Order: sequence, then C-alpha cells, then structure tokens
Amino acid sequence: MKRSLPLRAPAIAVVAAAALAVAACSSGSSSSPSSGASATTGASSGASSSSSAALTASAPGITPTTITIGSHQPLTGPAAPGYSEIAPASAAYFAYVNAHGGVYGRDIDYKYLDDAYNPTQTATVVRQLVLQDNVYAIFDGLGTPTHLAVESFLNAQKVPDVFVASGCDCWDQPTTDPETFGWQLDYIREGKILGQYVAKHFAGKKIGYFYQDDEFGMDGVKGLDDEIPKSDVVSRQSYVPTNVNVAPAVAALRAAGAQVVISFSIPAFTALLKLTSLKLGFSPQLVVSNVGSDPITLSGLLESFAKQGGATVNGNALTNGIITDGYAPSVGDTSNSWTAFFKKVHDQYDAKAPFDGNVLYGMAVAYTFVQAMLKAGRNPTRADLVSAINSGLAQGPVVAPYAYSSTDHDGVTGAYIGVINNGVLTQQGSVLTTDTSPTGAIATYTGTEPQAPASGIPSP
Repeated sequence: MKRSLPLRAPAIAVVAAAALAVAACSSGSSSSPSSGASATTGASSGASSSSSAALTASAPGITPTTITIGSHQPLTGPAAPGYSEIAPASAAYFAYVNAHGGVYGRDIDYKYLDDAYNPTQTATVVRQLVLQDNVYAIFDGLGTPTHLAVESFLNAQKVPDVFVASGCDCWDQPTTDPETFGWQLDYIREGKILGQYVAKHFAGKKIGYFYQDDEFGMDGVKGLDDEIPKSDVVSRQSYVPTNVNVAPAVAALRAAGAQVVISFSIPAFTALLKLTSLKLGFSPQLVVSNVGSDPITLSGLLESFAKQGGATVNGNALTNGIITDGYAPSVGDTSNSWTAFFKKVHDQYDAKAPFDGNVLYGMAVAYTFVQAMLKAGRNPTRADLVSAINSGLAQGPVVAPYAYSSTDHDGVTGAYIGVINNGVLTQQGSVLTTDTSPTGAIATYTGTEPQAPASGIPSP
C-alpha cells in the first residue's frame, strides 16, 4: 500500500485562511470533563476478568477509576471546518457515559491534541500521547495522510488503534497492522455505491472527478472506476489540501464538458469547488463523498468564504441538489431513535456546537468504542480490546453491519444515497452493501437498523 508523504504546514492565502478559521468554531479543549461514576452491574465477556473481579490497573491507561485514551484531531488547519466538532462530540458522549456509571465503574478520560491536519505534527502528538501520557488506546485519529504517519508506530508499540476517522482501505491490514481498525464506510465501497448511482441515473453523461491527491481520493476513484465506464470519464482533477487554488482544476473540468462532477474532498475543498465553479459559470451536477458533504458545515463554509471575497450567498441554497451518501442516520430524521438520543446528549454536553453530521459522527463512533470496551471485559488488557473487536460488534448507530473479524478490519459495509435539500440530507432508496473487490455485488441490505437503547449505553 502506497504511503502519503508528509504534508508541509499549509501555506494558505490570507483570505482563505481567515475563512477557514471563521468556519472552524469548536472547542480547543484537549480532554473531556470528568464526571463521577458508580460501578455498573453488567457482566463481562472479556477473557481476563469476571463480573465480580475487583477493578485493577490492568493495562497502560487503565486504573481502578479511569480509562485514558487519546487522539489526534485537526482543531486548526484546512480540515478544521466541521471536523473540529468531532472530538468534542465524542467527549460529550463519554461525559454522558461517565455520568451514568462509566465503563464497569471507570470514567473515560479522552485527551485529543491538535495536529492541524499535518502528518509531521500528528507523529509528534501521538508519540506524546503514547510515550508520555501512557494512553490505553488511540481512538478515532482523524485523517488519511495524517494517520498513515502513525499507523506503523502504534502497531509496533502494540497500542490499540481503533476506529480511525478515515475510510482508507489501508486500515484493513490485520496481518501487518493487527492493532488498527477502521470505522466509517471505506472509500472504495463508497466509490462503488456512488459510482453505481451515477452510472444508472446519468448514463451517457460526461463525468469528471475532483479528488484529494492521497489514499482518500485514490481509494474513492478506485471504487468509482469499478462502476463507471472509463469512456464516460472526461477529466480527472486532483488537489492537495495545502493549496486552495482549485481554479485550474475546475477550469479543466469545465473545458472537458463535464456534466457531472464527483468529488472526494474535505468540506473546505467541496466549498471551494462549488464557489469556483459558480465564478467560472460552470454548473455541473455535484456528487460528493460523505466526507465532504455535511449540509450544515458546507452551508457555513460557502457563506464564510463568499463573505471573505466580498460577496453574500445563501449557503443552504447552494447546497440544494448535491447528491451524496450516508452510513449513519441523518440529523434531519428526527424520528430516528439514534438521532433523538444523540440530540439529547448534544443539548446537555455539547450545546455550543451545531447539531450536524460531524457531531452525530463523533457520538456514534464514541458509542462504538464504549461497546467494544464493555465487550473487552472488566479489567481489560490492550489485547482484550483488539480481541473484542475481532470477534465482531453489533451494528449499533449505523445503517449497515460492521465487517469486523480477525481477518477484516474495515468498519461499516454500506450506505444509502441521499440528496441535500434545504440544509437537510434526505435518504433516497434502500441501504446498499458491498465489498472492496472490483467485481463484488452491490446489494440491497435487508436487515434493519436497531433502535437506540433506552439507557443510551450499549450492552457488553
């Protein structure tokens, strides 16, 4: 698997940097608040402990009263808009768990440090978390190029590297990197699902690709190419997140006559793609990876970027009609039990943040971590957590099953197609599941998403 080269610190133009900063409104705290917890009565399924065993310091980062975990997150930099909300949302769910008895009586202490979406900085902060802060696990480290800079280190140190916040298929290497697990839908599966939709609904149209020039974008393109005839793809344009000038790429897509542009981009670059297209009088149908299409985040970015350039736009109006996909419930689906529960947690513990897809993501992945910790046992070793995930996890707050096994470390296996209208993602059709192979079928998922537990706490 190709590895990305480290990115240099972003040399972003003053106007764009200001826009990014305005859009990235989130707490810069490095850890969640700690709440008092009392012992729970759930039985342990871990091999190393029984339901009646005294709580002990069973592993690095585990004391009789706390579980300390760490993460690298883009609290600043080009990926901060939207993504800087994820870790505080996870911390909010952990605070809820701590207030309701913790994990077998232990509070989760979540330390997340800013890496500015810069792999060199990622390596520094992760080493600090592992070697100085002695964390039990690295949880939800965000970004493909950033996390690639620490994957080998974490595996060499035998630190659980769980639920990476990236859909790169490179997290699925259980033989060489047994500590690492993905969580979200991987980009190859996502590309296949989006590609099949485009091939069916835009047959004969000229297709253009706009993608981040690393494993994130290239995995997405791989999935798209499995479903879209190559003869229909008239232009392939990439960007790097250190260069906000996407005008040459957009001009090339326009010159090629692209009628549909499929984008595997982080939110800031989805917004730049849209605004630059408008400036050039180019209006293709946009199809955007889930990674870069949260409606609330996009709307805010579009308005902020336009304001910095002296213009006023309606962000919601500009997102109307964007086609994307979803592997978790939409925040607009208020009838969904998971959405309702996470909104309750948000309102109590994270009310300063908008309740958007990034916040729901942060809470959903935190729920999965608690689920895995409960399954790992009352006094877990690091190996117990890995074994717990390898033995499979129940579906929980996502729309399709996880792939987890000892031979597969990918996460969610499917998604639905959605369309953004009036700032809300609306599901179109059924949930679809597939695999990462070029010929693997894309099938309608016949199962149903489970209801959120009344307590909001998963079962072991």
